[in-house]
Amino acid sequence: MNICVVALGKIGLPLAVQFASKGHRVIGADVSERVVQLVNDGAVPFPGEADLDVKLKETVAAGLLSATTDTAAAVAESEAVVVVVPLFVDAEGVPDFGWMDDATRAIARGLKPGTLVSYETTLPVGTTRNRWAPMLAEGSGLTAGTDFHLVFSPERVLTGRVFADLRRYPKLVGGIDETSAAHGVRFYEAVLDFDERPDLDRPNGVWDLGSAEASELAKLAETTYRDVNIGLANQFARFADTVGVDVTKVIEACNTQPYSHIHSPGIAVGGHCIPIYPRMYLWNDPAATVVRSAREANAAMPEYAVDLLAAAYGDLTGVGVLVLGAAYRGGVKETAFSGVFPTVEALRRRGAVPYVSDPMYSNEELAAHGLPGYDGEPLGAAVIQADHAEYRTLSPADLPGVTVLVDGRRVTDPERWTGVRRVVIGG
Repeated sequence: MNICVVALGKIGLPLAVQFASKGHRVIGADVSERVVQLVNDGAVPFPGEADLDVKLKETVAAGLLSATTDTAAAVAESEAVVVVVPLFVDAEGVPDFGWMDDATRAIARGLKPGTLVSYETTLPVGTTRNRWAPMLAEGSGLTAGTDFHLVFSPERVLTGRVFADLRRYPKLVGGIDETSAAHGVRFYEAVLDFDERPDLDRPNGVWDLGSAEASELAKLAETTYRDVNIGLANQFARFADTVGVDVTKVIEACNTQPYSHIHSPGIAVGGHCIPIYPRMYLWNDPAATVVRSAREANAAMPEYAVDLLAAAYGDLTGVGVLVLGAAYRGGVKETAFSGVFPTVEALRRRGAVPYVSDPMYSNEELAAHGLPGYDGEPLGAAVIQADHAEYRTLSPADLPGVTVLVDGRRVTDPERWTGVRRVVIGG
């Protein structure tokens, strides 16, 4: 098969490599000349994706993967097109379709009869049928569902472990009609492998959900569930703080019962997915009060962590406070919607002098994100924002002058922190 993958980012490039590793010829299309050049050289444009460097070199050397900035030309050579272009949304979840519209128009210019187009970027429900189908039809002169096939198949992977997640989770597909869905199922069965999952009620593999709308909703629902669950855990944690209870012991006990799956509370919910997709869901369903309340609860957690610090330390005016972790989660060099930003702002509102340190970022890189790097200035307190593995062995000797530590992720060893007041969320 000849396949075009549109957008060679942290999801698109591993997908292109996966497809090529199955013996298909893949052309990756990207608007960045730098990314295209690096991929054609067999070099990874971004760090942190397990096995990507080796697999990329292998597939490029084998002549199975190449890259171009000419999306229309790449589509014209392909029997299947997979779209992973970013969709930007504002704080209220209102989508900005600009980049995806541009990509879709370019795809339409190269679209030929019989081609399958699959969108993997998370979308509001109804977008595939009501926005992309007409746009592709208008730009190509072809009829969606008759001349070309159109499906939505959400990516369900985490950066850093894309290849493992592609095998682990069922691939969801929903078409604008039955024929499109059938082509989508056959395509993904030809490019993916799946682990055995005896825990599932049906075999792991490609699952047809019956419509593009069902597939779109499935992605929004599974991510929104996580945000709502974490929001509930955070509410439990805040109440536990008022009654002197360790919420982690409570959650551990609850989750021994098979119908309880309470997630872990923490200082922030960040990344490209969990803070954003519930807002996108609310754009479709503004009456979803449970979703809205959970999002508000989670967004309030950085301020709450700083409240805990002030309660333990006292007046923070002029106090140097080190925020440990700029990344939104441990081990990932990514600051998208990271809790570091509201934490720093909350500290400033309290009069503190915030600094930021992260083992994955230099001070210059932090400054580029508008964050104040740490260079040995006097400290009185610290806040752990990301659960980097390096923080597990932290001790007071690593942070001289710190008398209060707020561990927003419960990553530190309490036995190492004798002599310093260590505060955690939820007890």
